[in-house]
Amino acid sequence: MATNTLNQSLTGVQDPFAGLDFSQLERSLRRPRTLIDFALTVATTGITLIALVPLFSVVLMLLWRGGQRLSLALFTQLPPAPMEQGGGFGNAILGTLVMVIIALLLSVPLGLLTAVYLAQAESRVAEIVRFCAKVLTGFPSILAGVFAYGAIVLATGRFSALAGAVALSVLMLPTIILTSEDAIRMVPSRMKEAAAGMGATPTQTVWMVLLPTALPGILTGVMLAVARAAGETAPLIFTALFSNYWLWSHGSMELLQPTASLAVLIYNFAGMPFKNQIELAWAAALVLVLLVLALNLIGQSLSSRRAYR
Repeated sequence: MATNTLNQSLTGVQDPFAGLDFSQLERSLRRPRTLIDFALTVATTGITLIALVPLFSVVLMLLWRGGQRLSLALFTQLPPAPMEQGGGFGNAILGTLVMVIIALLLSVPLGLLTAVYLAQAESRVAEIVRFCAKVLTGFPSILAGVFAYGAIVLATGRFSALAGAVALSVLMLPTIILTSEDAIRMVPSRMKEAAAGMGATPTQTVWMVLLPTALPGILTGVMLAVARAAGETAPLIFTALFSNYWLWSHGSMELLQPTASLAVLIYNFAGMPFKNQIELAWAAALVLVLLVLALNLIGQSLSSRRAYR
């Protein structure tokens, strides 16, 4: 108290906290509320660490089993036949990338147009479309493969990369629609009002204001959709099947032929009784996990940078 009085006399200002006893604010485990808070914090931390054990176990197992076979040959050679040694899965990586890119070309334009409509329209139809998009987020992936099988494989009479891309686009579409709609809705209304005040038409407002401003959020949704599609197996078994050859042959891309993919290669090789194929399956699983992880990190990075002004 003497110190407070001295400070007041020197500064000439009344200290508003002079009469408070700060010792009552000290944390002590003997207080019931502090003890409960500490116990819940410890329990939450412990449960979180336990939940991370399976994730880190899988990653460490992949690094240990798959990392031993990582080499340049894996990315440039074709899968080996049974009883053969060596080989790689370059055609599976190429097939996965090609099908994902085609799926992007199919789903992104439709998803963006749908998102713009949902963000701008307030109608019964918009509510139904939004509900259907939310239902599709939990759509079993194998049913997307069955749909593409009936729509593309039976129509063309063959398994193909195009059929696989259609199945993946069905799975990617709801993620792109919902994330893009949220990103567009987060654009400040003053920006739309300013565009309208300058004489911009609704179409010009969408293309020159809404979409450029919401681009980071849209890209986040696209990256998350790609990450999901890249790891799908069941739809590709029904549509693209598998191939031991390159998708690119004789100077052209054979999109209407059976196509290899990383996910199906892992499924096929993991069940074989040959050590070489099993080791290749582990290496392919590691490559696929790293690919999906990279896409998720890119999506999270874009999401963290999303700041509308």
